[in-house]
Amino acid sequence: MTLKLCVAQLNFVVGDLLGNARQIVDAAHRAHAEGAQVLLTPELAICGYAAEDLFLRPAFVAACDDAVKTVARDTAGLTGLHIVVGHPARVTEAPERSRSVGRAPCHNAASVICEGEVRHTYAKQELPNYQVFDERRYFVPGQDSCVFDVPLPQGGQVRIGLLICEDAWHAAPAEAARDAGAQLLAVINASPFHVGKGDEREQAMRARAQATGLPLVYAHLVGGQDEIVFEGRSFALNADGSLAARAPSFSPDLFALTCELGRGAAQVAGLRGPVAPESSLEADLWHALVLGVRDYIGKNGFPGALLGLSGGIDSALVLAIAVDALGKDRVRAVMMPSPYTADISWIDARDMAARLGVRYDEISIRPEFDAFLGSLNPLFEGRPIDTTEENIQARIRGTLLMALSNKFGSIVLTTGNKSEMATGYCTLYGDMAGGFAVIKDVAKTLVFRLAWWRNAHDPYGTGANPIPERIITRPPSAELRPDQKDQDSLPPYDVLDAIVERYMENDQDPAQIVAAGYPQAAVEQVVRLIRLNEYKRRQAPVGIRVTHRSFGKDWRYPNTNRFRG
Repeated sequence: MTLKLCVAQLNFVVGDLLGNARQIVDAAHRAHAEGAQVLLTPELAICGYAAEDLFLRPAFVAACDDAVKTVARDTAGLTGLHIVVGHPARVTEAPERSRSVGRAPCHNAASVICEGEVRHTYAKQELPNYQVFDERRYFVPGQDSCVFDVPLPQGGQVRIGLLICEDAWHAAPAEAARDAGAQLLAVINASPFHVGKGDEREQAMRARAQATGLPLVYAHLVGGQDEIVFEGRSFALNADGSLAARAPSFSPDLFALTCELGRGAAQVAGLRGPVAPESSLEADLWHALVLGVRDYIGKNGFPGALLGLSGGIDSALVLAIAVDALGKDRVRAVMMPSPYTADISWIDARDMAARLGVRYDEISIRPEFDAFLGSLNPLFEGRPIDTTEENIQARIRGTLLMALSNKFGSIVLTTGNKSEMATGYCTLYGDMAGGFAVIKDVAKTLVFRLAWWRNAHDPYGTGANPIPERIITRPPSAELRPDQKDQDSLPPYDVLDAIVERYMENDQDPAQIVAAGYPQAAVEQVVRLIRLNEYKRRQAPVGIRVTHRSFGKDWRYPNTNRFRG
C-alpha cells in the first residue's frame, strides 16, 4: 500500500491573506488531481513569514482565521485530501502574562483541513528567540501533540505526527508524537537561509528521524521577505536517516512523494521522490541574492532598480545580480565620475553596461563638487583637505541617484559590502543612500569569489562573463582622492574579513583572535571600527541576510556604549 503526499513549496507574501489562500487552494487542486492524500504547506503559510508586529493586531489574526475558512470552503470537494495549513490561531484562554499587557495572544499553529472541515489544530511548542527569530514576543507555546489519521484508498490508514519547525530541533515534541502513535513525522517550516543552513537542517532532521525511528517529511518555504530569504529545498528522510527525496532550491515547487507502507500498514517502509542535486556555496549565495532582490522589488511594487556603477567590483556585482533578478530592461546604471575617477573606471563601467544591455548614463559630478567647495571654502579656510571633501563626492552621488529614483520610481540599490558596513568604510547619506542593500552581508573576499563564479556561469540566461576581468583584478579603490586604495586605510581584506567573522559573527573577543594568529594592531583597529560605526549601520537600508549573523535583526548593539572587548 502507498500514501501519496505533496509539499506546496510556495512563495507567499506577508499580509496577502487572500492571495496566499488562493495559492494553497490551487496547490490543493493540483495535488488532488495527482492522487495525493496529504498536502503540506509551510509554516504560517496563510499570512507569510514573518509578519512581526502584525501578529499583535487582533484584526490581522481575525483576517487570518477568515483566510483559513476560505481554504476549507474552496477545497471542500477534494475528497480524501488532508491539507496542512500554517497560520496564527487565537488563544482561547489567555495566559495572565499576555492579558496584563493588553495583547490578544495567539499560537503559531497548523490546521488539518479535509473536505471543508478543520479536523485538527496544532500549536507550535518550541518558540525560537535567537538570531532573526522573536517568536516569544508574539506567540504562546502549545502543550499537546497532534497525530491525525489519513485513510488510504486501498484500505487502512497512516498516522501522521505534525510538528512546526523548531519543534523538530528538540527531542520532546517528536518523541511525544511517536508515543501518541505517529508512523510518519510531517514538519512544516519557515527557516531562513544562510550559508550552510541546508546541510544543517538535513543533519538535524536526520538525527530526529533516527532517534524516533520514524521517517520525516520537511516542508519548507521559498522566497524573499525583507532581509531574509527562504530557499525551499524541502526534503524527506527515511527512518534510518537516509535521504529519500529533495526539492529544488530557490524556486517554487509542488513536490510529490510516495510513502510505501509495510505489511498491514503497521509501519512506513520508506519514502520515495525526486532528489535535487546539491549546489556549491557560491551558487547558493548567488541564487539567494537574486531571489532576495527579485522579491523585495516585486512584492513592494517597484518598477525597477537603479544603481551607481563606479567601475569597481562591488557595484559590478550588484549590477549583475540585479539583471539576473529583474532582466536588463528594468535595471539602470549611472556612472558619476569625479575629478579622481580613473579612465579605466569609465571604460570598464561602459563595457559592463554594454555586456548586460542595461540603460547606462554618465553624469559628471565635477560642477556640483566645485560648487560645494566654493560655498564651503570661506568656512574651511586654513584647514587641510580630508575625508570631508571625499564624503561630499559620495553625497552628491547619493543625491543624484535619489533624484532619479523620485522621478522614475525605481528603487536605488546600494552597493556596500559587509566589510565596509563593519568598519564604516562607507559614507552616510552618500553611498549608503538607497532603498535596498544587496550585498550588505557579503564580505569583500566573498564578493571576489562571487564575481569569478558569475563570470564562469550564466544561471539566468542574461549573459556570460558580465564583469570585465580588470574590475575583478584591479586593487579596490573608492576613488575619492588621488591614487587612493582601500588598503591605505584598512588591513588586507583576507585579514579584515577573518577578524570580522570571528568577532562579529562568532563573538570571539580580541584576545582570542590575536591568539589565533592575527596581528594585534589589525584586530584592535577592526574591533574599534566596528564599535565606532554602529550609528551608521542603524541608518543603513535593509539588506539580504546570507550569513548566520548579519548587521540587521541578528545584531542589536547600543550606539552609546563604553564596553571595550
